[in-house]
Amino acid sequence: MTEIDVARDAITKLSRAEKAQLLQWIARDIGDAFPGIETTQGVMGGAACVRNTRIAVWILEKYRRLGLSDVEILNNYPTLTAEDLANAWNYVRSHRTEIENEIEENERDDD
Repeated sequence: MTEIDVARDAITKLSRAEKAQLLQWIARDIGDAFPGIETTQGVMGGAACVRNTRIAVWILEKYRRLGLSDVEILNNYPTLTAEDLANAWNYVRSHRTEIENEIEENERDDD
């Protein structure tokens, strides 16, 4: 049995409150890791994108600010999953200035 199997078995025995505590601990432990969000030089100007796509996080955030719900965004981008959006929103919370700057920069380009 692998370590991940042992952990999975242990986690299933935890209460919801204990799982929440564990999740908070894991989030602190991994720090600035954003699974599913990638920054690749030369792709979308180096903006953070959803894994294996050219869908920039700032674009998703701009749609959200325009009032689109997660469901509407997922309907517009059928290759994305709810998990992709959750990862994107986490990235936005941790990189607010970067996202603000990218939105502003791209709005200037549209003028």
